Amino acid sequence: MMTKAVLLGGNGYLGRNVTDHWLKADPQVEFYVVSRSGKNQLQDPRIHNLTADVTDYDAVAKLIPTDVDYIVDFVGAPEKDPEKFKRLNDQPATVMLHLAQSHHVKKMGFIAGSLGPKTFIKGKQQIIKKLQQGGISLAVVSPTLVYGNGRRDDMTRWVPLLKVLGIFNKKFRPVDVNDVANDLIKQLQKG
Repeated sequence: MMTKAVLLGGNGYLGRNVTDHWLKADPQVEFYVVSRSGKNQLQDPRIHNLTADVTDYDAVAKLIPTDVDYIVDFVGAPEKDPEKFKRLNDQPATVMLHLAQSHHVKKMGFIAGSLGPKTFIKGKQQIIKKLQQGGISLAVVSPTLVYGNGRRDDMTRWVPLLKVLGIFNKKFRPVDVNDVANDLIKQLQKG
């Protein structure tokens, strides 16, 4: 029987890498990737790309199967404005929690963060507390700057400096996306 995983915002950088690793690790997993665009760079018969607003429970619920094993929230961004933070971080996590509860999933997955504005880090920690109180097991990764597998943006230019700083302080140590993906998958699959 196929394992079914719903990935909210799963066609972004982290979501694609987790999906790619999970596809290789488990031939019995099928993905339902929900995003506004419904587009994904990864192509595989086990990936179903769905178009919906991940902050709208009803829109997502009507697209996904009723028998879901895992649901992971990849949506989020450092945002200082409280309303934008809520829309980009809180609302998708709340949708994930309600879907997990209504579909009786085995486990939820969440990407937090340990580098960025204090409001972002604190906000993600508050979301984790809310998710942990929801009665569904939760896997969390809280990386610093994630790099590797083709990521080239303004942030990745800081990787060499952060690697040096990371020798002295773990909170500045950049993390390879392959390690983040493998850690999340391992936590999700752990009994």
